[in-house]
Amino acid sequence: MSFPKKLLAGLILCAFMVSLAGAALASPIVIKLSHVVAENTPKGQMANKLKELVDQRLAGKVLVEVFPNSQLFNDDKVLSAMLLGDVQLAAPALSKFEKFTKKLQIYDLPFLFRDMAAIDRFQQGPYGQNLLKSMTKKGLLGLGYLHNGLKQMSSNDALRLPGDAKGKKFRIMQSDVLAAQFETLDAVPLKAPFSEVFTLLQTKAIDGQENSWSNIYSKKFFEVQPFITETNHGVLDYMLVTSVEFWNSVPDDIKPILKGCIDEAIAFNNQVSNDKAIADKAKIADSGRTEIIELSDADKDQWVEAMKPVWKKFESDIGTEELEAAIASNNK
Repeated sequence: MSFPKKLLAGLILCAFMVSLAGAALASPIVIKLSHVVAENTPKGQMANKLKELVDQRLAGKVLVEVFPNSQLFNDDKVLSAMLLGDVQLAAPALSKFEKFTKKLQIYDLPFLFRDMAAIDRFQQGPYGQNLLKSMTKKGLLGLGYLHNGLKQMSSNDALRLPGDAKGKKFRIMQSDVLAAQFETLDAVPLKAPFSEVFTLLQTKAIDGQENSWSNIYSKKFFEVQPFITETNHGVLDYMLVTSVEFWNSVPDDIKPILKGCIDEAIAFNNQVSNDKAIADKAKIADSGRTEIIELSDADKDQWVEAMKPVWKKFESDIGTEELEAAIASNNK
C-alpha cells in the first residue's frame, strides 16, 4: 500500500510536531535562584535546601539552579533582572525593596522590635502577611520571610555611646531609613553593595558597618574590625521573592508542591539562623581578632532614645496602623 507524497509529508510533519510537543512537555521548569551571600550562611543553606527538596519532590518537572555570592546578580540589580525574566527567585534584604514599596521600611526602623520572637509575631500576623503582597502591582510577589538575625555595629573605634559614632563613616544598604539612622547619630552613611564591604573595611575607606553575626563571621568582617558593639538595633531579614508573571505561569499541579518546598526551606533557614547567631558570635569571640562590647541597660537606653526620632520621620510612608502593630508585637 502506498501513500500519496503529500499525505506522507503531512504525516511526517505531524509526527515531528508531536515529538517537539512531547520534548517541550518533558523539559523541566528552570528556576534560577540568585543570592549574594556565602553558601554557609542561613540564606545560602536555605537555597541549597530548596534545591534538594525540589529535586526530591518535583524531579523532572522543576529544576532549581542556585547562584550564590553575587555570581549572577547583586541585590541592587536582581529585582530588575527578575522583572525581565532573567531570574525567578531571589532573597534580597528587605531594605532593597524601597523603590517598589515604602511599607517595608518598617523593618529598617532602629530598635522597633525587641527580639526575633516579636519579629515572628508581626511577620506571621495580618500586617506582615499583607506586606508580602504589597508589590504585586509592580510585578513582584513575596513568598516568605527569611531571618538572618539581629544587627550589630562593627567599627575601627569602640562604640559604647551614641556620641561615639559622630563623624564616622558607616556602610549601609540602599535604604533611606538606614541613612537617617546614622545621620541621627551625626555619622556619615555610605550606600555600597554587600560584595564591596570587606574591601572598604580593609582599606579603611569606611569606619564601620552594621550586620548580623552570621554575615560578620562568614564574610570575615571581624578580621578587619577591632570592635563589635552588640546593639541588636535592627533586623537583617530577607524576602524570598518571585515575579507575579512567573508565579502565575507555574502549572496548578506543580504550584502547591513547589510552595510546600519553599515553606519548608524557609522554616529550615530560620532555624539555622537562630542557631548560627549564637554559634558565630562565639566563634568571633574565640578568634581574639575583635572585642565584643556588650551594652549595659542604661547605655542601650541612650542608643534607643537617640534613634527613636527615625520612627516618626517615616511613619507616614509606612502607615500608623502597621507601626502600632509592630510595637504591639513586642508584647507576648
